[in-house]
Amino acid sequence: MIGQRIAIDVFDNQKTRTLGAAVVFMQGLVNALFPQFSARFAKKMISKNFDNSSELEAKPTYLRRLRAIGVGTMAAAGTGLLLQDVSETDDESTQTTESGDT
Repeated sequence: MIGQRIAIDVFDNQKTRTLGAAVVFMQGLVNALFPQFSARFAKKMISKNFDNSSELEAKPTYLRRLRAIGVGTMAAAGTGLLLQDVSETDDESTQTTESGDT
């Protein structure tokens, strides 16, 4: 029970959610602007488990798809950031109203 409560306190924190959304947004930005970097990273990860992976070459369609995924990731994370700000303001106004400080 104590471990579960600590996990809830750590992961159900507004700052933690905002930081997570910001990190995802930055990852999407990198994918959108520099898909070659993501392709090289994937190639490097594959090379640890497969032979002759140095011969792999990313096709232009793969790079376009990476860019599209990056744009979608940025949109999702940006929406999450915007909704968190709105919900935080709503929560504060609800707490003020409930405490009688209108």
